[in-house]
Amino acid sequence: MKTIGPLLAALLLATSAPLMAQHHGGMLTYQVDGQDYEGYYISPSDGAPLVLLIHDWDGLTDYEVKRAQMLSAQGYAVFAMDLFGKGVRPTEVKDKRQHTGELYKDRAKMRALMNGAMEVARSQGANVTQAVAAGYCFGGAAVLEWARSGVDLKGFATFHGGLKTPEGQNYSATRSKVLVMHGSADTAIPLSQFAALGEQLEASSVPHEMITYSGAPHAFTVFGSPRYREGADKQSWKRFSEFLAEQL
Repeated sequence: MKTIGPLLAALLLATSAPLMAQHHGGMLTYQVDGQDYEGYYISPSDGAPLVLLIHDWDGLTDYEVKRAQMLSAQGYAVFAMDLFGKGVRPTEVKDKRQHTGELYKDRAKMRALMNGAMEVARSQGANVTQAVAAGYCFGGAAVLEWARSGVDLKGFATFHGGLKTPEGQNYSATRSKVLVMHGSADTAIPLSQFAALGEQLEASSVPHEMITYSGAPHAFTVFGSPRYREGADKQSWKRFSEFLAEQL
């Protein structure tokens, strides 16, 4: 797969008018390296601190939009980015694996897409100097990739995210605190990976907080899913809200 070039060479164009002055949410199409992506931006006020939200392996759906709206109600601007491409919202497991697998194999592209999305948020008037990245499942793995890249954000948070560190990478460039919220009953991402991540963060002297929720399987925050666990969802959301207040 073709790797995206440097950020300054990427074309970043929001095709809708800036939403900041309207203080409400909306979808917007933007481009990175000539490919169309579709994100969701919402802001309650000018200069509000920003959450850069990364979707799970379904792509950007109503779930991330709902979470963005919940965060906006707390006073945060949110840009829910798109890492798959406009109109690419896989429903079959094989397709979800394909799209996530392509990005896992091309980490440079994954990083460029996240950096590009942040520039789009900036173009909408978002306060990117006061920003935290957060993600769910695949999005959590992407957040940790971004943290390892050394991007200058105020914090990184993952909900039941992928925790493995690719060979040759570490957290020596990570600039701010990492919050990991994980289900103890997650069979897709076992506690051995959770422990290994803790050791890696400690080895790189990265401030971090890692929480497990008993009985919570993978995707425990997804409303309406058989895996949803209300207790773990509410506890993790409360801690995330506190984390945002602390870091921003």
